[in-house]
Amino acid sequence: MGIKSRLLLLVLTLFIAFSFSLNAQEEVGAKPLVEIFKVLEQQYSVQFNYAEDRVEGILIKPPSLELSLKKALEYIEELTGLSFFIVSDNFILVNANNKTLFFKLQSLPEVVISSYLVKGINKLNDGSFQVDFSNFDILPGLIDTDVLQTIQAFPGILSSNETVSNINIRGGTHDQNLILWDDIKMYQSGHFFGLISMYNPQITQEVSLIKNGTETSFTDGVSGTISMKTEQKINKEFKGSFGANFIDVNGFVDVPVNENSSLQFAARKSISDVLETPTYSNLFDRISQDTEVETNVNSIINSDKTFDFYDVSLRWIYKINDKDKLQLNFINVDNELMFNENAMVNSVEESRQSNLTQNSIAGGINYNRIWNNKWQSSLEIYETDYKLKAINANIIDNQRFLQENVVSETSLKLKANYKLNNKLQLRNGYHFVETKVTNLNDVDVPVFRQLVSEVVRTHALFSQLKFKSLNRKTNFNFGLRYNYIDKFRKHLLEPRLSFNYKISDAFTFEALGEMKHQNTSQIINFQNDFLGIEKRRWQLSNDNDIPVLLSKQISVGINYTSKGWLVSTESYFKTIDGITTQSQGFQNQYEFIRTSGSYDVFGLDVLLRKHIKNFNAWLSYSYMNNDYTFNSLPENSFPSNYDITHAITFGTAYVSSRFKVSSGLNWHSGKPTTNPSNGHEIVDNEINFEATNTSKLKSYLRLDVSALYNFKLGKKANANLGISIWNVLDRSNEVNNFFRINDDAINEVRQSSLGITPNAFFRVNF
Repeated sequence: MGIKSRLLLLVLTLFIAFSFSLNAQEEVGAKPLVEIFKVLEQQYSVQFNYAEDRVEGILIKPPSLELSLKKALEYIEELTGLSFFIVSDNFILVNANNKTLFFKLQSLPEVVISSYLVKGINKLNDGSFQVDFSNFDILPGLIDTDVLQTIQAFPGILSSNETVSNINIRGGTHDQNLILWDDIKMYQSGHFFGLISMYNPQITQEVSLIKNGTETSFTDGVSGTISMKTEQKINKEFKGSFGANFIDVNGFVDVPVNENSSLQFAARKSISDVLETPTYSNLFDRISQDTEVETNVNSIINSDKTFDFYDVSLRWIYKINDKDKLQLNFINVDNELMFNENAMVNSVEESRQSNLTQNSIAGGINYNRIWNNKWQSSLEIYETDYKLKAINANIIDNQRFLQENVVSETSLKLKANYKLNNKLQLRNGYHFVETKVTNLNDVDVPVFRQLVSEVVRTHALFSQLKFKSLNRKTNFNFGLRYNYIDKFRKHLLEPRLSFNYKISDAFTFEALGEMKHQNTSQIINFQNDFLGIEKRRWQLSNDNDIPVLLSKQISVGINYTSKGWLVSTESYFKTIDGITTQSQGFQNQYEFIRTSGSYDVFGLDVLLRKHIKNFNAWLSYSYMNNDYTFNSLPENSFPSNYDITHAITFGTAYVSSRFKVSSGLNWHSGKPTTNPSNGHEIVDNEINFEATNTSKLKSYLRLDVSALYNFKLGKKANANLGISIWNVLDRSNEVNNFFRINDDAINEVRQSSLGITPNAFFRVNF
């Protein structure tokens, strides 16, 4: 065990020991709310009806026995935020208006817009969006609740090349997104090198999407945050599921260990080693376009191409007592691509294997404690590791080229929540992050080895004040995060805010703002790195030619909801400073230029939705103006590679008790590109390009459909049957192009989107 691991273990041990030692020193008299209910039931001959998970863990001083029943209930309401409805003379219904949950003294954001697109997608009063897969309907083209495909249904979010490893939130690059799985940062997002999400939907219950106004406990993610959560309550009954589709087989179980503990386990495995379906073939062809896997030099023939992936996820919750809870998480994800390169060498047929692997493994500990009815604290520790490795066999030159990109990160976060009164709550904390990135290039003939390993450590203090008026019309969160990057001796102050005001029953106004920083980014050294499949590698900032990324963002919006109608508009301005040309994926005259700069985005997101009984329809539009500034380039300012000016989505969904069907149309203007200058294409044996990004690819258009059917298999089991078709019209959409000189002529390479791709699944829930 290394020094870093020992230090974290020591801190965890001391923190837990300190928690239990203070337990004996707490204020005498606080009792569990459940016990107080029992006393009141006997004293006033009444019966309380409540959900156990809404009240367990709440500790307060019992009300005076001299109070009337009404006064006693008012006293409890004041301390807990619960509400009571006297149904009859002896029956009282208990509701948790403020979403009070175990270990959640800090009030959670409330829903201001339900069924934002479809049921299960809500907008909260802090400006974020919540996707609840346990209460989810259906979206076009999706039958399994793919987490990272689902969030692309929101205005302002798309993937310019259709992958979940290239999600652009308001014009940003994918590496500028903070992706969390139960508060563990992840550096990999997809299976099939980005075509499907690597997060098992059976264990991932809830997703939060934050475009702006991030709370101060979060770092990184200068463009946005995608936070996934497993179920947080302890399950009392065994449940599970088993399913299969045209890509993988998967299983999930939720096992109650005892009354105070439950364990969730989920796993997926691709079926390509047993059966190659049309869906698998389409995905494989898509990832291998214009790579060494698809085409090699003329004298080399590729054969025996195979691809495999799996993922396993685990979540264990243990309720130590009414005040203490422990949660452990683990995830392991692996992708492997292999093929043989065959050629005649000295009249002898030879074959050598090339392969590419991408792996993530991570674990986390989350310890929560309630000190009293005002104080709550938590300790979060995680270790996350990512590795990308490629072995490229050059059979003609009898050469082996090994490349590795490794990220290892450790995080420790302490949070303390304090309830000042029913309107004000305060959160303070400390966050330590150590990130190590290693890059290896190793050639055997001639011998060459380059190993670069760098470490950056960041310390942060954060504080955030939450205000919610008693009439629930005004919600205001303001906080400040102070960061110190010790390697660069750099101090950064980052204010964050979110404001939501309910003007009337139909209208709400919101304003959001934030400043953030980020120490990591993804770069492309050469387009054929890692076999050209996953050519991006993570790197650390050096505060010189690779600056720390700094962001500023502000947005304002108005929402109107009435009689099934929703009209939502939000305008924003975002600037990101410290980007490098290598991180933006240039394939023109700036492909091998290394310099830093910034980009500015101004945009507008609009959503129109109508709900009529079982039918939902929505139309979204996004406008964006996204420009680079690189002072050291001949062109100081020009459109960003991710400047998708216009994007429109139209979707419909019909849902009944057993049947769900959805269809949707996605259109956006073409991606910017740089063509050779007409009439003077080649100068001095180099391509003479026109002004950067002044041309565009053809507009993108895709129609998707999906359908689900639910039915019973017995008293305790039910089944789901689903089918989807991606790109029903089989339209060939250009997602990228670039130019190369071949035999003194310019050759244009075009990369296309997925063609028509069907999928189907069957799942049994028990």
